Amino acid sequence: MTLSPNVYDAEPIPEAARAEVDRMLKSGDLFRYTAPENAPVTLLEAEFAALLGAKYALAVSSCSAALFLSLKALGLPRDARVLIPAFTFAAVPSSVVHADCVPVLCEVGENYRIDIKDFEARLADKISAVIISHMRGHTSDMDAILALCDARGIPVIEDAAHSLGTTWNGRNIGTLGRIGCFSFQSYKMVNAGEGGIMITDDADLIARAVIMSGAYEHNWAKHIATPDPLLEAAFARAQNKFPLYNLRLNNLSAAIIRPQLSELARRVSQGRRNHDYVAERLNLSPWLSVPPKLGPEERAPDSIQFNLVGLSDEQTRAFADAASARGVKVQVFGQNVDNARAFWNWQFIPGETPHLPQTRAMLMRACDTRLPARLSMPELDIISDALVSAAEDVMGVARAYGT
Repeated sequence: MTLSPNVYDAEPIPEAARAEVDRMLKSGDLFRYTAPENAPVTLLEAEFAALLGAKYALAVSSCSAALFLSLKALGLPRDARVLIPAFTFAAVPSSVVHADCVPVLCEVGENYRIDIKDFEARLADKISAVIISHMRGHTSDMDAILALCDARGIPVIEDAAHSLGTTWNGRNIGTLGRIGCFSFQSYKMVNAGEGGIMITDDADLIARAVIMSGAYEHNWAKHIATPDPLLEAAFARAQNKFPLYNLRLNNLSAAIIRPQLSELARRVSQGRRNHDYVAERLNLSPWLSVPPKLGPEERAPDSIQFNLVGLSDEQTRAFADAASARGVKVQVFGQNVDNARAFWNWQFIPGETPHLPQTRAMLMRACDTRLPARLSMPELDIISDALVSAAEDVMGVARAYGT
């Protein structure tokens, strides 16, 4: 029997990180503000900003922390309404609630992207800010979204947790809105176990976020690597004006992240190859459909999402079981119990569960399978064959497949 590939282990941490990690373990110097200059976190921020083409970066404890700080840095009033897509991870509405704001959900289509007509209609409902989740790396129509928001003076935050390395019209995702937020959790392109980072070109936004992240007293000065009068003035305006939430990243995590930045281009290239190869094979089945990307988007995927076509709820559950029996784990977003990506499970949001029939229908048939960049072509064949065969187990042999 052919063993299914391991899709859960991340790539090994580069050897280059080990000497720096060992040095810090011996010294115990893990706090970002202990070093007078060139702390690993400070270096990471400069390198990440340069990599993405942003002026400023702030490394923090998670992408959720970055989203929270972004909302607080915008100075939104209590109970401000923040528009988010209904297809995202629970951490996104949680960050809105944490920031004393109210999440407002908009519809998402069967291609996992924001329904622009529904988005536009909800913008009129006293919306103060927007978080665009590029969920599982799928980019919505950012040209339309930014035009609608810019016309109304509504700031856009990009939740790019899944989109490091993705571009839109040649521009890096995360640089399109006012602020971009990324994740360094283990299942992302760059892995520190936990961690996040935010980028922006706005000196006032980054200064407020730096202080709120935990730059007490004048530790913010260690965020100024080169003379920057605008940033220095922004810090002076923010000094003692904001609470300290202590959401800092530590030097050990930064030392693990930094050598992986040079691996990003390879991981993106291999991840895209893997995704497109498996997508082509799945689309040969009449029961499986991988929605195409939008034209301006070049994705950086580490997983694949596909829709089940013509299957009932019972058949959908049977498909997931059949795939599992063949060694491939499939998550059906709307049918996994207490799934954190199903909006009806976000019962911490005030009020009744919103009526979002389009998103609900999509989630009941949308499947998710991991495809790490490190997988080989034979391993991709095993995964795609298992998924197609699982559909055939439930629905019958599809003659079009493999002919």
